[in-house]
Amino acid sequence: MDKAIEINPNSEAVNSIGGIDISIIILYVIGIIAVGCWAGMRNKNKEESAKDYFLAGGTLKWPAIGLALFATNISTVHLVSLAEAGFTSGLLNGNYEWMAVFTLIILGVFFAPFYIRSKVTTLPDFLEKRYSRSSRDWLAVMSVVSAVTIHISFALFTGALVLKGMFGFPMLYSVIGVSILTGIYTVVGGLKAVVVTESIQTIVLLLGACAVTYFCWDKVGGWDEMVANIKPEQLSMLKTEGDSPWYAFFLGFPVLGIWYWCADQTIVQRVLGAKDENHARVGAIFAGFIKILPVFIFILPGLMFYAMIQQGTIAESAMPTKMVDGKSVIDAGQTYAVMIRELLPVGLKGVVAAALLSALMSTVSGALNSISTLVSYDIYKRFNPEVSDRSLVTVGRIACVLATLISIVISLQLDRFGSIIEGLNTLIGYIAAPITAVFVTGVFWGKASAKSATTTLAFGFVVSLFLMIFSFTGTTIPVWSDIPFLMQAFYLWVFYTIIIIVMSTIQPHVHTEESKKLYWKTPFEALQGEAWKGIGNYKFLSGLLCTIMAILYYNFR
Repeated sequence: MDKAIEINPNSEAVNSIGGIDISIIILYVIGIIAVGCWAGMRNKNKEESAKDYFLAGGTLKWPAIGLALFATNISTVHLVSLAEAGFTSGLLNGNYEWMAVFTLIILGVFFAPFYIRSKVTTLPDFLEKRYSRSSRDWLAVMSVVSAVTIHISFALFTGALVLKGMFGFPMLYSVIGVSILTGIYTVVGGLKAVVVTESIQTIVLLLGACAVTYFCWDKVGGWDEMVANIKPEQLSMLKTEGDSPWYAFFLGFPVLGIWYWCADQTIVQRVLGAKDENHARVGAIFAGFIKILPVFIFILPGLMFYAMIQQGTIAESAMPTKMVDGKSVIDAGQTYAVMIRELLPVGLKGVVAAALLSALMSTVSGALNSISTLVSYDIYKRFNPEVSDRSLVTVGRIACVLATLISIVISLQLDRFGSIIEGLNTLIGYIAAPITAVFVTGVFWGKASAKSATTTLAFGFVVSLFLMIFSFTGTTIPVWSDIPFLMQAFYLWVFYTIIIIVMSTIQPHVHTEESKKLYWKTPFEALQGEAWKGIGNYKFLSGLLCTIMAILYYNFR
C-alpha cells in the first residue's frame, strides 16, 4: 500500500498554531480529564458496583445516549477521512453517514427492546440468551479484536496524522500522549465518565466543525462559486463511477451498519445503560437526526476546499504531497489539517484543535470502556463465576491498559492503506459480515439455531483474521481483490446467512423460555410496544426521520 513520505508542512504553517491556540488546547484537555474523573468518582462514598462502572447504573436518558452514540462514532477518523473524501470524490462517501441514519432506526425499533428486556451487560451476553454459551464466547473475542483494531487504532492513527499536520508532532509521541490522557479518566471513571465527557465533546466537536464549514463557505465565495469550480457529479450521492458505485452502498453498507450500530459493543454499550426501553429507543433515533450533519460539516468543507484550489484562492502548494508509484501526488489525507492552518484565525484554531481531540478522545474512551466490560464479564467471569464486583472492575481497568498498549502498536502500522476511509471500512466489512448474519437471523427468524450461530462466528472469525492480515500486508487475492470492498462485505454476508439457514433447517433450534422472547414473530410486532405520547413517540420520530432522509436523497441524487 502507498505510504506517505515525510511531508513538508512549511515552518510558517506549523508556527501559525501559536501560544493562544496551544493554551486553549491544554486547558481543554485538563478540563476534560478533570470532568471525567469527577463524574466517575463523585459517588465513591458508596461501594462501587460493576453495573455502576460498566453501565452507568442503568441511569442514562435519551439525550445523553444520543449524544454519546454520536461522539463515540465521530472520531478523528471521520474528520480526516470525510474531509479527504470530499476533497477527492465529493459527496458520495456521505452515504456512510446518511445510511447510518436508517441503521440507527433499526437499532431503536428492533434491537434495543430486546437488549433492555433481557437486562444484558454485553452483547455476547445477549447471544448466550438467544443462542448458546459458545456463541457468546466467539462474539466476545471478535468484539475485543474489532474494538482494538477498528475503533482505537484507526482513531489514534488519524489523530496523530492531524497533530503532525498542524503542529509537526511525531506520530509516535502523539499516539502515546493521547492514549495516556484518555486512559486516565476512562480507567478511573468507567461508563459514567465516558458518557459525561462525550456529551461535552460532542458539543465542542459540532461547534468546531461548524466553524471550519463557515470559513470554507466564506473563503470559496458561497454555493454558486463552489459549484462553478467542481464537477457536477461531485455533488451527487448516487453517482455510479469509481470503486464505490451507489448500489454498493445500498447492498454493502447495511452489512457494515447493522454490525456497527446494532451489534458492536463499543457503540451499543450506551444503549445498554439506558434508564428504560423508551429512553434506549429514542436515544438511538436522536443520534440518527444528528448523523444528518456530517455530510454538511465534515464532507462538504473538503469539497469546498477542493474548489478553492481550483479557483486559485488557495495555492495547490499548500497541500502536502506523498509518493505513489514513484510519483509525487497531493496527500488528501492532510486536507482537514491544512484547512485549519490556512483558513482559521488565531484562537479559533485552538478551539477546532480541541474539537479534534474531543473526537479522538471520545472514541478511544468509549472503545476502552467496552473492552473492559467484555473482558470482565464475558471472559474473566466465565472462568470465575463467583468473582466480586470489585475484582471485575479491577480486571476491566487492567484490560484498558493492555488494550491501549496493543492499539498503539497497531496504529503505527496503518499508513499502509492508501485511503483511510477505504482501509477502515474494508476491515469492518470482514469482521461485520458473520456478526450481522447471526444477529439479523437471530432477531428476525425464530428458527436460527445455536449451532449455526456458533459455526458462523467461529468460521467467520478465522476468515476475517486471514483477510485482515492480507490487507495489512498488501497481499493481492486473485479475483477477490478486484471486487469493491462494500460488495465484498455483501457477498460475505450472503454466504454466512446461507450457512445459518441451511444448518438451522437441518437441525432446528431448541428454544428456552427466555430465548422465545428474544426474536420478533413478525417485524410489525416491534411497533406494538409501549411508547411515549406526542412528539417523543419513537414511531413518529422514526417516520419523520425517514421522510427527511427521502427529501435529502432526492435533492442530492
